[in-house]
Amino acid sequence: MVLESIIIVIYSTALVLIFMYALAQLNLLFNYLKADKYSTESPKFDFTNQDEIPKVTIQLPVFNELYVMERLLDNIVELDYPSHKLEIQVLDDSIDESVESTAKQIKSLQKRGFDIQHIRRAKRAGFKAGALREGLKIAKGEFIAIFDADFLPKSDWLKRTIPFFKDLEIGVVQTRWSHINRDYSLLTKVQAFALDAHFTLEQVGRNSKGHFINFNGTAGVWRKDCILDAGNWEGDTLTEDLDLSYRAQLKDWKFKYLEDVETPAELPVVISAARSQQFRWNKGGAENFRKMIFKVFSNKTLPLKTKIHGMLHLLNSTMFLNVLIVGVLSIPMLYIKNEYAHLKAYFYVMSFFVISTLIFFICYWYMYKKTHGSTFKDFVQYVVMFFTFFSIAMGFSLHNSIAVIEGHIGKRSEFVRTPKFNINSIRDSWKNNKYLRKKPSLNVVLEGLLMLYFGFGMYSAFIVGDQGGDFGLFPFHLMLFLGFGFVFFNSLKPRI
Repeated sequence: MVLESIIIVIYSTALVLIFMYALAQLNLLFNYLKADKYSTESPKFDFTNQDEIPKVTIQLPVFNELYVMERLLDNIVELDYPSHKLEIQVLDDSIDESVESTAKQIKSLQKRGFDIQHIRRAKRAGFKAGALREGLKIAKGEFIAIFDADFLPKSDWLKRTIPFFKDLEIGVVQTRWSHINRDYSLLTKVQAFALDAHFTLEQVGRNSKGHFINFNGTAGVWRKDCILDAGNWEGDTLTEDLDLSYRAQLKDWKFKYLEDVETPAELPVVISAARSQQFRWNKGGAENFRKMIFKVFSNKTLPLKTKIHGMLHLLNSTMFLNVLIVGVLSIPMLYIKNEYAHLKAYFYVMSFFVISTLIFFICYWYMYKKTHGSTFKDFVQYVVMFFTFFSIAMGFSLHNSIAVIEGHIGKRSEFVRTPKFNINSIRDSWKNNKYLRKKPSLNVVLEGLLMLYFGFGMYSAFIVGDQGGDFGLFPFHLMLFLGFGFVFFNSLKPRI
């Protein structure tokens, strides 16, 4: 009974943690629904008065972006802003042939009168954070707009973001990502579904109540003084954006989130690219939990509710570890439940996962119907999309759990960029992309074994107990089987 007791305690703890996170998401939904009612008009710069238009520096941190550099630069120079008050820094750490083609395009733009610099470093110290810090030393602008290489801001983007900085307490203005290749494949649809929830429910829900939010690494603007006051960019985590965001807000800088300002971007179209992005985001989240949690809870001016939301925000990626624990232990739990009749009372805790799933289902539906509609057909499509997303997210749980564990124990790793493809439609091909990882990682083997393991879990539903089986966990094991199968097979042969 000792082993069974340990399994029950660990399983129950993970379920309760998932439930707590779900309750926090539900609270964010309430915040989101109330946000419009309590929104106040912010002071803004008057751009009809030339004296109120501030100097802006655009930073473009890039590394080996052969396929999207031309598109990026062509797009950035189309931004509608007075040329004498706009500076562009191409922070280029590339080590491939893109350096030469980028330099050539920049020289052409300089001849056309654009204030654009090609900034190269001898060493890629600090990765993206190091590049941003280096550029900041010579930046002329009061405000620093940052775009990753796959982002395509619309021409009026600066005129819709910079005016909010008239409020001297605002340190960051962040915009919402949209997706130029949302419908390219099932993988891109699932990523868009998850990101849409983050950029509506979570960002608005937190920002509307003054809780911590994060600059998302791109498609936002920083006040230069805010960056310097918060301690500047640091490269000791893989998510330097989350790190600086928390340090700035702990210094009482306010963040302004603009849900109605979209910045189109490209989603990873192959699973190896999505894996590298997920690994960096999830490990970086865990690293920032280690770095920031004491500072958050020791701050005497923050409300307790803000501290709790901050903790759960920093533990966001750790939910993958809890999901993996629940999944792996659910099969032993199935056998324990049917072997020890006197323990059945303990299995009411299993309902926590059903309730948590229902909460996520409700929260995501509110976000989905706002952009896709609320007809019966839309709802049916949503149900299919939600459970597809849920299954594939669980399929990523091993990969992301490894990232989380490395982050929590302080294991350092390099900043691995996400390959960009310049793919907008199903007719475009990614197969000759030179940046793709050629071989799957060893973790893929474990994901294949987990797929088989959860197949065994489905089989177990038919044979456990003496009452003709127990099918309570069958849907859960089916989703895990499909999710790990999707990740496994597409990692072996990434034709999404």
